Amino acid sequence: MRSGPSGPSEQKGQPGVVSAALSGLCPRCGAKTLFAAPAGLADECRACGLDFLSLERGGRFVGILTMLLALVLILAALGIDEWLRPPLWLIFALFAPLTVGSVLVALRLYKTMWVYHQYEERQP
Repeated sequence: MRSGPSGPSEQKGQPGVVSAALSGLCPRCGAKTLFAAPAGLADECRACGLDFLSLERGGRFVGILTMLLALVLILAALGIDEWLRPPLWLIFALFAPLTVGSVLVALRLYKTMWVYHQYEERQP
C-alpha cells in the first residue's frame, strides 16, 4: 500500500513539535534559527531566508494561552499551600521561576506550532 503525496512518508525525518520548539528549528531547512529571543521569533532564517514574521501573523491566542497557564499555576499554588502549608517565601521561591519557565516554554511551543502550521499550509 503506497501513501499519497500527503501521506506519512512525506513527514519522515521531520522533528517533533516539542524538539523543534525547544531547539528553535526552521521548518524549511531545520537550522536552529527560529527564535531570536527566548520566546521571540527571529525576522527570518539566517540559513535559508524563510520569512518567519509573515508566517506568524501576530499572537492571536497568546493572551488566552497565558491566562489558562496562569489559572493552572494559581490553582497549583493554592493547592500546595493548602496541602503542605509552606512559608510564603518558599511559595514565591518555587513559583516565580516555575511561572517564568512555563510561560516561556508554552510560548515557544505555541509559536512553533503556529509557524509550522502556516508553513505547511503555504506549501504547494
